[in-house]
Amino acid sequence: MTASALTRPGERDRLSTKIGEIDWRFAALLCVVASVGGGMLYSVAGGSWEPWAANHMIRFGVCLVLMLALSMVSLRIWFGSAYIVYGLALLLLAAIEIPGVGYTAMGATRWIDLGFTRIQPSEIMKIGVVLALARYYHGATAKDARFSWKLIYPVMIVGLPFLLVAHQPDLGTAMLIGLTGAAMMFMAGLDWKIIAGVSIPAAVAIPFYVMFGMHDYQRHRVLTFLSPESDPSGTGYHITQSKIALGSGGLLGKGFGLGSQSQLEFLPEKHTDFIFAAVSEEFGFVGSFTILACYAGIILIALRIASLSHSHFGRMAAAGVTSTFALYVLINGAMVMGLAPVVGVPMPLLSYGGTVMLTVMIGFGLVMATRVHRYAELPKGHGLI
Repeated sequence: MTASALTRPGERDRLSTKIGEIDWRFAALLCVVASVGGGMLYSVAGGSWEPWAANHMIRFGVCLVLMLALSMVSLRIWFGSAYIVYGLALLLLAAIEIPGVGYTAMGATRWIDLGFTRIQPSEIMKIGVVLALARYYHGATAKDARFSWKLIYPVMIVGLPFLLVAHQPDLGTAMLIGLTGAAMMFMAGLDWKIIAGVSIPAAVAIPFYVMFGMHDYQRHRVLTFLSPESDPSGTGYHITQSKIALGSGGLLGKGFGLGSQSQLEFLPEKHTDFIFAAVSEEFGFVGSFTILACYAGIILIALRIASLSHSHFGRMAAAGVTSTFALYVLINGAMVMGLAPVVGVPMPLLSYGGTVMLTVMIGFGLVMATRVHRYAELPKGHGLI
């Protein structure tokens, strides 16, 4: 008999009991990574809290409080709002295509300007896709999850936002949505024959998509990834400088604030996409490995939380959020090391950026709510109610 079973039902709903259910090791690891990010932003700014480090730490503090507050929210509320959040995000993505509504910057229309602030619907959709898929699979049978005509539903849940986000264009976010959806379908029990049947033609179609389906700048990024040395001072500059920063750090690094690539402005986007290269240069292999170990700890604890949930919705939702986070780390790490094209995916909690941090911490609020309310019983079915 579990400890929870020995607790009277009324006591399980007490705030003090819920706070005691929070995994503080998980929260501590998040604080470590965000603090390292703040320190690195201080360093790459030339030893100044402005313009990045102070804002980064303030945002993390606010987002940490938000995560803890969301962990108190009943899993039934997350469950009931799943399709609503997804539908709202989809409407906002579609609204971007309306002339005069979508806000364009740097050649991409990804935002909606509200006057006092701008929102990026694709970030809301990252949470929306996870919630909608978790809600769907909660009521699906094992046969439906493995292989049946009903697979059209999860495919549409993932495919519609993927196409809308790719059209903005925002290939990095579209990849995250598509890969997160694929990972959740796999974890739900999708037949490996279906996976193979889709993967093979997709692999064959990639070269044709690169040559005829991508925008010119996206195609240049892919071709540069294949041969960055062909234009080291042009399209290959980002990857070349990142590799120099990674290699020059050696075992222990050059020291805090002493990275020549970042301090002398050779490393582009040093506060966002390529901050991990700055970490490697200043703290070497040991520092890089330590950060990656912290990320691994966060992912493993989150997956453990997912496995403990008594509801399929909780398991799928927590695993989906964890998949998105792991993909952030994997894609950015591969990009910085020259193992993947530059697609504008930041290193979560380490890079500067309020929108991504907010999305990640809301997702972790869902993960922690899954832990706090892991014994919650949820109704079956796919309906909105």
